[in-house]
Amino acid sequence: MENDLLFYEKQKFTQWWVWLLLLLPTGIFILSTLGEFIFGLQYGYKLSDTSELLVSILLFACLYVFFYLIKLETIIKADGIYVRFFPFHFRFKHYKWDELSNVYIREYCAITEYGGWGLRSGLFGKGSAYNVNGNKGLQLEFNNGKKILIGTQKEPELKTLLVELKQ
Repeated sequence: MENDLLFYEKQKFTQWWVWLLLLLPTGIFILSTLGEFIFGLQYGYKLSDTSELLVSILLFACLYVFFYLIKLETIIKADGIYVRFFPFHFRFKHYKWDELSNVYIREYCAITEYGGWGLRSGLFGKGSAYNVNGNKGLQLEFNNGKKILIGTQKEPELKTLLVELKQ
């Protein structure tokens, strides 16, 4: 029973505006590079050779791959809550039920409470957060006063499970 999976959720950065923010600098880079190499225009720093161009393209590609690989996984089992924010965590962090004083679903504002999305440290005693999207989260309050919020897109399923676990 201890290893039985009760809940699983995987989230990724799928918001269009996140990818637009990533693609915008690339588009500007491509247009300025085309302007420099084809039309002879210069917009500031001049690329001296193709090796600098290739390094720049490689850096942009690495950034896209990095954002594509980011995923937040949440698992709930009988022995506790597991969370992994890959590629920052290669292994799941395990929070045992007896370490927690309170666990509940709550609404939050990623920007005002945590300064945005991702692995965040909260302001004014809010604790830490793992989030990639939305405004609903699983709030963990520990016996030592520490707090962690784990974002979720499966609020109804998670609420039902928490009610079952409390009984």
